[in-house]
Parts: sequence; C-alpha cells; structure tokens
Amino acid sequence: MADPLDKAAASALPTLGEGCLARFDPDAMSDEHGTDFVGAAELWRQLNPAADGASAGVAVAPAGRQTPAPRPVGKNNK
Repeated sequence: MADPLDKAAASALPTLGEGCLARFDPDAMSDEHGTDFVGAAELWRQLNPAADGASAGVAVAPAGRQTPAPRPVGKNNK
C-alpha cells in the first residue's frame, strides 16, 4: 500500500535562521500563500485609534489607579 502522506498537498514555506530565530522567508511568500492583506493598515487604525507609533501596544492605567503588587511567593490568600 502506498504511503498516505505522499498525497498531501500542503508544504511548509522555506525558513531563515535556526531555533528561536527561525522565521518564514519573506521572499518565498506570495499572494498564493495568503500573505496579501491590503486592508491591514486600515484595520490597524480602526482597532488602535490612539496608537501613535511610540506608544503603540502600551496600555496605560487610568489616573489614580495603580497596578496591584504581586503576591509574595509561598503565601496563600488567608
């Protein structure tokens, strides 16, 4: 009987780097792989209206609020 994996149509894209630095090769990607998203910039602006480059992705606590301190290791809630 033939190997059923021989019929697989999908294959991984080529990568650059090794280990934790491995990433897909951008030169090997094309519209055929689903990498074209012309509305990405507009979607980003809609989802992040106050993002201005320097503070993009940074959440700011409201005035008068502080982040609670972490609980000490080995202590329970009692």
